[in-house]
Amino acid sequence: MSMPALSTPGVSASDLASGAAAKGKLPKAHLDDKAIDKAAKEFEGQFVSQMLTQMWQGIETDGYFGGGNGEEMFRGLMINEYGKQIAQSGKLGIADSVRNAMLKMQEV
Repeated sequence: MSMPALSTPGVSASDLASGAAAKGKLPKAHLDDKAIDKAAKEFEGQFVSQMLTQMWQGIETDGYFGGGNGEEMFRGLMINEYGKQIAQSGKLGIADSVRNAMLKMQEV
């Protein structure tokens, strides 16, 4: 039983073998650093949100000044926004590592 060859979507194995990257035949998505940066930041935001979700699980709302059911309903949205803001700050460096790994995976 043979395994199918792995290739980049939109690029055939023959294009990779013939050096299509050097000839400029790769799709625009492979050349767009902004798309890679955006994906890396989104990954970091989701990663941080998951960490914050675990942290906030043990915190209960305050009976007198807390938001009750409303706070519980919207806590997930608040945590996602915290994750996005932390990722945008760029201080953790997770997005940089993910970006470098994505770029390395695209090298032919």
